[in-house]
Amino acid sequence: MDKKKKIKKAASVPIKKEKKKTVKKKVKKEVKKEIKKKYTEAVGRRKEAIARVRLIKDKPGFIINEKTMEEYFPLQNYHKKILDPFRITNLENIFFVSIKVNGGGITGQAEAIRLGISRCLIKIDEKLKPTLRKAGFLTRDARVVERKKYGLKKARKAAQWSKR
Repeated sequence: MDKKKKIKKAASVPIKKEKKKTVKKKVKKEVKKEIKKKYTEAVGRRKEAIARVRLIKDKPGFIINEKTMEEYFPLQNYHKKILDPFRITNLENIFFVSIKVNGGGITGQAEAIRLGISRCLIKIDEKLKPTLRKAGFLTRDARVVERKKYGLKKARKAAQWSKR
């Protein structure tokens, strides 16, 4: 009986694992292909903020870090800043926008999102590039906070100097 049990265990275990692995790989590949077809993705950066933007040509909507735009950015001037690329290109209420943003502050995040949306729109339609370029939405603003230097209180602020 011991020999029969060993043979059954040896035969059944590897076969089951191989089948599961191949099925999982096939399913993952199919899902990835479907996802790639559905959206356009781009990255926007500003200061320390990084925004991954996905545009889906579906029902209109806006989600930022699983929140609505009104919840994430309560002030209207940030809404305007984010929606400017759509206004300029006359593509309002066409796309569902999904955004993952982290780092930086509110202003940096809003401007990173704007750059990401602009880059997505260019991937969708290359003819929009001159319009967005003229508005300044395709330029990565490289200004960042200057580092603090040793011997100083801040990046440039020094201790008060006295003559005597």
